Amino acid sequence: MKQTGTSKLLQRLFLMLVMTMLALPSALAQNRDVMQAYQNSMQPLLDKIVNSPTDNERYNANELFVQLFEEALTVDESFFWKWDFGKTVSVLTSSDREFRIITWPVVRDNGEYECFGFVQSYNPKSERYDVYALYDKSDEIISPNEVLLEPENWLGSVYQELVETKHEGKTYYTLIGWTGVNALVQRKVIEPIAFRTNSSKPQFGQALFRREKNLRRVVLTYSSRAAVNVRFDEQVIRTFENKKIKRKGRTFNVQVPKEEKVKMILFDEIAPMLPGMEGLPQYYSPTGTEMAYIFVNGRWELRDNAQGRLSDPKLNKEFEPIQKDSHTYKVDK
Repeated sequence: MKQTGTSKLLQRLFLMLVMTMLALPSALAQNRDVMQAYQNSMQPLLDKIVNSPTDNERYNANELFVQLFEEALTVDESFFWKWDFGKTVSVLTSSDREFRIITWPVVRDNGEYECFGFVQSYNPKSERYDVYALYDKSDEIISPNEVLLEPENWLGSVYQELVETKHEGKTYYTLIGWTGVNALVQRKVIEPIAFRTNSSKPQFGQALFRREKNLRRVVLTYSSRAAVNVRFDEQVIRTFENKKIKRKGRTFNVQVPKEEKVKMILFDEIAPMLPGMEGLPQYYSPTGTEMAYIFVNGRWELRDNAQGRLSDPKLNKEFEPIQKDSHTYKVDK
């Protein structure tokens, strides 16, 4: 039976599909080999960034490290590669695989920190992941808590945690970061990150803080000798609900206290250690009061009634006090 032109075309398309499917595992394996080669080449450079005795040696190694990292992130499927640099490099990936942020510091001889990094984010137009290098311009940024920033003008941080919250079907991303700044002070930030509409370009700092009109990120700058806690955790708040009660035939509206566990960003309030030191962050340390931001209806709402001890034993049962631990970075498992 003679084949028609249509049937021949279908056969060719089928053969092409089969060949593509057979080649796919080989291509993926090849990409894995390429990524492992990059990882192996970059590790000695990272060791030099951390351990070399001079600024010149550390920055020379970092320049090559940045170059290789950027090349590696352009490889197909590199978004799904599990980078393994221990705790030296922070790698945070959103659960919806919309973006990944990679950050690390270089420490100078004088104790100053400069942060480096990349954002790898999904572009809905090209249906690929784009790569953006981050440039630490901390020294040039005026009013860092109020400005919208982009990759080329970034308030450098090593991000320790990525918080994801939802409202009306939209996902909101908030980063918690740290940097050593210099020998006298260090800094922690609570920083929302978003992406331009129909684009993959990240924007750092969003107006997501209720009743704080100009606030785009929370910046805590304090003494290098102090330990300030900032973390996303489940803790307890005390709220009040209105109830109607009847007494002697009359109805009264009363507020009844209620304690419940809620996910929140907890952080230490900071203030000068001595009177007259206002505006000098090297003298700031925790006051002993814990503050919290709770995500309510698409906004972070400040609460000062986060508590560690409860009158309700059922709620209190699993509570553990927050530890003032050292800086650690979450990495992809």
